[in-house]
Amino acid sequence: MAITEIDIDEFAERTAEGVRIIDVREPAEYEEAHVPGAELIPLGAVAEHLDRFAVDAPTYVICKSGGRSMRACELASSQGYDVVNVTGGTGAWIESGRPTIEGDARS
Repeated sequence: MAITEIDIDEFAERTAEGVRIIDVREPAEYEEAHVPGAELIPLGAVAEHLDRFAVDAPTYVICKSGGRSMRACELASSQGYDVVNVTGGTGAWIESGRPTIEGDARS
């Protein structure tokens, strides 16, 4: 099954529209810096938290560089969710100079 992918510039445009973003990194990585609006669900917990994925619109899935998020997308897609993998991940977001949030996983 083919997973839709999006580059960091197009993803930035989508975030301005208020989309659902799931960050599948580990809590320490997320707390160090994450995309504003991203909800933490570590990759190992995705299967138990598919209810956090949007049912009426695409969910954008991000990690550090795009590998873990692709695995999460494959899992969610196999369960019928509309998901988009963010290529380049949080690393590309930071390199582009866009703002991040630091701190607690509930940010």
